[in-house]
Amino acid sequence: MKNLVYCCFIVFIPLLFACDNKAKTDSMQIKGSDTIVNLIQVLAENFVQSHPNLNISVTGGGSGTGFASLINKTCNIAMSSREIEEKEVVLAKQNNVEPIGFKVGLDGLVVIVNKGNPVSKLTLAELRSIFMAKITNWKEVGGQDKTIVVLSRESNSGTHMFFKERVIKNNDINSSDEFTIHSLMMSSSQAVYDEVLQNPNALGYVGMGFVNNKIKGISVSLDKDNKYVYPTADTIIDNSYPICRPLYLYTDGKPKGLVEMFIDYALSNEGQKIVMDTDFIPLKKN
Repeated sequence: MKNLVYCCFIVFIPLLFACDNKAKTDSMQIKGSDTIVNLIQVLAENFVQSHPNLNISVTGGGSGTGFASLINKTCNIAMSSREIEEKEVVLAKQNNVEPIGFKVGLDGLVVIVNKGNPVSKLTLAELRSIFMAKITNWKEVGGQDKTIVVLSRESNSGTHMFFKERVIKNNDINSSDEFTIHSLMMSSSQAVYDEVLQNPNALGYVGMGFVNNKIKGISVSLDKDNKYVYPTADTIIDNSYPICRPLYLYTDGKPKGLVEMFIDYALSNEGQKIVMDTDFIPLKKN
């Protein structure tokens, strides 16, 4: 398991290839979600072994950054931990870009706390109340008499957007509910992990790949009458864990050439094994 998120990965080998998949330049640019930058990095490392004249650059910055780059035609592939938003589709069409998404894996968002925190399970309603500051003390959910330190990703993050839609808004597209203004906005999932690791009162959310035995993941239930479920490969594939999501690669129009080959590689048996090896969930169990 890798906790360190690499912001950029580059294989310096030239090949003529275009950002718009039509004219050829010397690189393939992949930008976007920090959640899957490690996964795409490993896929790229293995892909260039069979394409030794290719130069691939993999850069994070958030799903919104990836979509902006795709819309501005400064990348070949946008990585995203959420579906593209309607306003982004409109901007893309205005710039003669046709975003097409390819699901390459699954992820569960894990609510994490310090290993010394006695709280180990929460309902979605309790999580919603904590992240909206309606519950502010750990003793209200069975913990110690300590103020909860709420951590969130920045708004450009697909992780932030998904958690807000699934937990804060409770899947209600008409809801105007938001994170508490007192939440600490963290620049990356690694930053959330690091804060929880050293702060006994902190609570945040990260992708499954950031969870290890140094911190504690929380089991989550739809409500107190339902079973509390811990995020695992099985509970995400069978959709019993309530905070899971697909992971995407987006291209401008139907992919061609090396872009198509890279997408195909990510979806191949070898590529899906890499998805599993980097602590995400492949699209189907082997």
